[in-house]
Amino acid sequence: MKKGHILVVGSSNTDMIVRLDRLPGPGETLIGGKFTTAAGGKGANQAVGAARAGGRVVFVGRVGTDGLGRSALANLRRDGVDVRHVVRDHEAPSGVALIFVARGGENSIAVASGANDRLSPADVDRAGPAFRRAGVMLVQLETPLNTVARAVELASKAGVRVILNPAPARALPERVLRSVSILTPNEHEAETLTGVKVDGESGAVRAAEALMRRGVKTVIVTLGARGALVADGGARGIIRGFKVRAVDSTAAGDIFNGALAVALAEGRALQDAVRFAQAAAAISVTRLGAQPSAPLRAEIDRFLRAEG
Repeated sequence: MKKGHILVVGSSNTDMIVRLDRLPGPGETLIGGKFTTAAGGKGANQAVGAARAGGRVVFVGRVGTDGLGRSALANLRRDGVDVRHVVRDHEAPSGVALIFVARGGENSIAVASGANDRLSPADVDRAGPAFRRAGVMLVQLETPLNTVARAVELASKAGVRVILNPAPARALPERVLRSVSILTPNEHEAETLTGVKVDGESGAVRAAEALMRRGVKTVIVTLGARGALVADGGARGIIRGFKVRAVDSTAAGDIFNGALAVALAEGRALQDAVRFAQAAAAISVTRLGAQPSAPLRAEIDRFLRAEG
């Protein structure tokens, strides 16, 4: 495996964020929020998370030719992400996410996919050299499913370890699941994928086992502040999370996945890699924004040393 070399295939959005005391209910208007914008999109978030955690990262995606697309690429380049395989779409606008964030960090998100919805299997094929150089590929579900399937197929054929973060959750074909090395759903996503009620650790185990019966080699069900359920081969166990004061959980899962990819590409054992990813995610929820919340490698290492 090529040390630290990460390929991310996925979405890029601009997050438009309103921070409120609480989330509005259906039909309700709340006054007094504070507005900010930040670079986002699950794919781009994970690419930045991986790059800041110490990985050499290539991103495959699609943005518009508008100002939002130009800014998205500039942000990725600033963090050292290779964007040569990002397609500029002359017909569709760049993706946008509208995000409400409550005082305690809970969030509600609506996405207008724009160019992300036009990322095609052909776009992935044109990035073939990046697959051959990668040690780990990270992919999510904010782009068309046939494109995700093609990326998983190419990575599998190239002997690349595949991490699929099934968010937002949707039904996945068996042929995709059989080629996934590690699936990383949260509780809601695990429940949606399996129909198993994830109501605690025992529910997470049942959901993970259902996914493994469908061909997934390893399942990590993230449980927020409680940690993560890791199911690998015959082993099942909870890796406890870190206690921090949460401010904004918007991209915690993305930061977790990006850091996980880096740790695995560096050859760390699975449990150590999960611990490293949990530390990165814990730091991220203490900060505002998606990509801006991703910690640097030195910060993750310092956090882990402090936690013992």
